[in-house]
Amino acid sequence: MAVEDKEAKLEFPCDYGIKAMGVTDPEFDTIVVGIVRRHIDDIKEGAVTVKQSSGGKFISVTVDFYVENREQLEAIHRDLIAHEAVKYVL
Repeated sequence: MAVEDKEAKLEFPCDYGIKAMGVTDPEFDTIVVGIVRRHIDDIKEGAVTVKQSSGGKFISVTVDFYVENREQLEAIHRDLIAHEAVKYVL
């Protein structure tokens, strides 16, 4: 049974994609995926997308996953923004 979240109009559980951005670092994708894995057991193959900015200074990592509830999603977001390498989270 899906639970509707009135604040954001998300229905949990659901598929979700989170994007983290930071200064280019060869380990940035490993950092982001590691943080998401603390909360999500199953990150499927092909669920991680890495993009470099046109100037090469910044990098973004998008991770698609299945989230059970708002608390789980908020914990992922909180852990990502707490890491010094992560500058923005969408």
